Amino acid sequence: MASSQYFFIHAIIATLVPSILATEFVVSDDKGWTINFDYQVWAKGKVFHVGDTLVFKYKEGVHNVLKVNGTGFQQCVAPLGTEALISGNDVITLATSGRKWYICGVAKHCENGNQKLAITVLPRIVSPAPSPVLAAKECVKPIYYGWMMVVFGILAMVMVYS
Repeated sequence: MASSQYFFIHAIIATLVPSILATEFVVSDDKGWTINFDYQVWAKGKVFHVGDTLVFKYKEGVHNVLKVNGTGFQQCVAPLGTEALISGNDVITLATSGRKWYICGVAKHCENGNQKLAITVLPRIVSPAPSPVLAAKECVKPIYYGWMMVVFGILAMVMVYS
């Protein structure tokens, strides 16, 4: 019984940690997804991980977002059947690591307006939890107290209701 609770608790923590660590990137910040913007300069210095999200904000009907491959990025052409995101507030969760390419498929926005983004997504690496003895000896930063309260609250609920 105790080992199944222990497994269940670790499963909850393993599920919550990546979402807690995820970052939301609004593409080009307050400029929005638009033409004549240097997206490579915007992406430079940013570190994208699996689980992070990209938010493309633009006036609906003026632009769109197409996920393409490297060739499509260079040629500003999306493969046949590529579904365009058109909401004006498109959110893309970065689900896998590797190179990712996005273009605008409206008119010649990609070719003439440089409306295209290329990024590299790194795997999300979560450190294993230290042993309780080692953790007790280390100093915990104040920001972690809040997260510890969340985890202990979940653990308490699991133990009470099981």
